[in-house]
Amino acid sequence: MVFDIVILLIDRRLEATGGPSILGLEFAGSAGRAAEVMAEWGDHGQYLARLSLWIDFGFMASYGSFFVLAALATRDFARERGLRALAVAGMVAPAFAVSAAVFDAAENIVWLFVLGGHGGEAGPPFATACASLKFLLIGLAIMYVLWGLLSRARQRLRIDPDAA
Repeated sequence: MVFDIVILLIDRRLEATGGPSILGLEFAGSAGRAAEVMAEWGDHGQYLARLSLWIDFGFMASYGSFFVLAALATRDFARERGLRALAVAGMVAPAFAVSAAVFDAAENIVWLFVLGGHGGEAGPPFATACASLKFLLIGLAIMYVLWGLLSRARQRLRIDPDAA
């Protein structure tokens, strides 16, 4: 939560430079567009972007850990209750959360290189691909955990129909 707030505050300051939020860089997709974003930000905005990327390493460790543990707990719940589809999906859902954090780290490393004047033509498309995979995989992990929460609620309502 603290990481989220700090990154959100930095993002607002990035937008105040006249450029996009950090998502504008994450989805630049090409060296040309990345250069445009960095030019819109100026030196101070690029400093803020680097700061945001460094702080994001802590955020990815926290969201990655949280969703791995939540997915493992959901999988265990499903196995205990005989919820076969949920249990089977739980065999891969924790890996989705880990993979999302790994793609996030790879993306951030590349953007740090690009902001430092390195990364060439290949860096921005690679980082954008990593960002896309990150969001897809963490989205799947989140959907799995939500599925588990709904299954818990349904089980609880079946056991105690008077529970509010």
